[in-house]
Amino acid sequence: MTRPLGPLPLSRSAVDRDGVNRTRESLFDELAADEGTRILPLWNGRTLTVDPVEAGEGASERSRLSLFRTDEVTAALTRVYLGRTLEAAADEPAGTAVILAVLTDAAAGELQPDESRWRGLRELATRLSDRDAGLFTESVAIANWHASHTHCPRCGTPTVVEHGGWMRRCFVDNNEIFPRTDPAVIVRVLDDEDRLLLGSNALWENNRWSLLAGFVEAGESFEAAVAREVEEESGVIVADPVYLGSQPWPFPASVMIGMEARAVPGRTEPRPDGEEILALRWFSRDDIWRERNDILLPGGSSIAHSIVRDWYGGPLDEPPVDRGDSGDRSDAA
Repeated sequence: MTRPLGPLPLSRSAVDRDGVNRTRESLFDELAADEGTRILPLWNGRTLTVDPVEAGEGASERSRLSLFRTDEVTAALTRVYLGRTLEAAADEPAGTAVILAVLTDAAAGELQPDESRWRGLRELATRLSDRDAGLFTESVAIANWHASHTHCPRCGTPTVVEHGGWMRRCFVDNNEIFPRTDPAVIVRVLDDEDRLLLGSNALWENNRWSLLAGFVEAGESFEAAVAREVEEESGVIVADPVYLGSQPWPFPASVMIGMEARAVPGRTEPRPDGEEILALRWFSRDDIWRERNDILLPGGSSIAHSIVRDWYGGPLDEPPVDRGDSGDRSDAA
């Protein structure tokens, strides 16, 4: 059974990755010769945007990625062919080829010396179009992979970039290395009263709460990972995990698998592990609303936000809809 969460911010895309053309040896030369090709610069995981105030009167409230001509960005640590756009934007028609250019500090400073103009994916995720969200997410993910795979894992030899930036090869043993993504489950745990289990991580502020999550281990299914992670982090035993949706989370290299599971009656008393999780608590929808000024919930770019919002029944800054499943709602007005 699937329960789609709607358009998750980082799962949106309007890009044809055009994998069939990545292997052409002349690919980058051909793209450089095409006046329509555009460059997406990336520096320390950040890029440049055209904001509504800069776009002129009547501009959309969305931000838009700044894409450059090939002669405007001439130096890069790594180049990756991102594909061709499926949507038009400004002077970039659908079908525009886009190349990621990962920049050095010096190259980034030449392109835009004001560091405040370089913006991160988490900040922009909910403000970008499908095209730009797809391009930016793809760029951050593949750039992070390149940064961590500069050498062959077998012999330690530096690797060379091939296939339009989508493969690295060890020229000693000819080992081909492709991008990898680490799956992690993130779980909406509910009890018989339809309350939501949230935890506070040791690395966060003490008033920040989110869903329980953890990486899928080797040889483990998503469902088994749900049961193991929830029990390890909270002591709660769950059953019947179901899939909700997924979203890439390239910080640095994950895909978040949204799941829901029900706590087994009699095994619902949460016990934080005291190391990773310092506090655990069951929240009703009314609790969320009453304490909205005192607690911090997941940010809008995360799948956790979408999962919590889906359970809550609407925007988290509005009172919950009376579902007839709880008592007094007098303070929800």
